[in-house]
Amino acid sequence: MIRHALKHFLINAVSLYLISLAVSGMVFANGTNTVLLTGVALTLASLIVKPIINILLLPINLITFGLFRWVGYAITLYIVTLVVPGFKIVDFAFKGFSSYWISIPQISLGGVVAFIAFSFIISIISSFIDWLLK
Repeated sequence: MIRHALKHFLINAVSLYLISLAVSGMVFANGTNTVLLTGVALTLASLIVKPIINILLLPINLITFGLFRWVGYAITLYIVTLVVPGFKIVDFAFKGFSSYWISIPQISLGGVVAFIAFSFIISIISSFIDWLLK
């Protein structure tokens, strides 16, 4: 159990750090200390609070075939912003990316949609890191 929680913490902390490098709008007031504290809080919230939220949102999640799952993660992320001092989500601002093969336009979101966007990105990055570690 402790090993699983430690792995979950490392994945969350690395995901938060990588996302803060790529997308602006996630503020860590004290730098690395806040990233680590946010990783701990997100791990605890994901292991304790997120299952309760998912049970409460189960009817809507069944109707939408699982597409509503990120809203539960966004609520968990909002709870973490309330608990961790120095961590806040101001907006979701991606400056865009362009290469020879792909072009991703600039994206700017605010409010609740920013929490949903960050929760979507965090779940993708953390799932990818978890897949790499297996």
